[in-house]
Amino acid sequence: MRVVDTSAWIEWLTASPLGKQLEKVFPDKSQCLVPTLVQLELSKWLVRELGEEQADQAIAYTQKCFVVPLDTRIALLAAEFCRQHKLATADAIVYATAQESGADLLTCDAHFEKLPGVVYFTKQA
Repeated sequence: MRVVDTSAWIEWLTASPLGKQLEKVFPDKSQCLVPTLVQLELSKWLVRELGEEQADQAIAYTQKCFVVPLDTRIALLAAEFCRQHKLATADAIVYATAQESGADLLTCDAHFEKLPGVVYFTKQA
């Protein structure tokens, strides 16, 4: 199972050069966990950058994956990750979702680069 961070979703959905690299490791819907926070961030970005129709299509796709709501266990683990790894709240929630689910995290966000259980792809400047 794999959690895909918002940064990786954006690259993949926009078919950027990095997104094309991510295609090789992007999980099938049956293996993809989507934190509700990622749905929020993704919808917000897509509506702003690509329009409401694109956002609706992407969110519909995420709903065919395993959507993981924020619950107390994930929230408390995220709080620990905020302290332990100095992650921002949103990043900690995404990472905690992966860790609590026994999944790895696919990301292009450098905040996660050295954390265990992370598959990190560097964004080119």
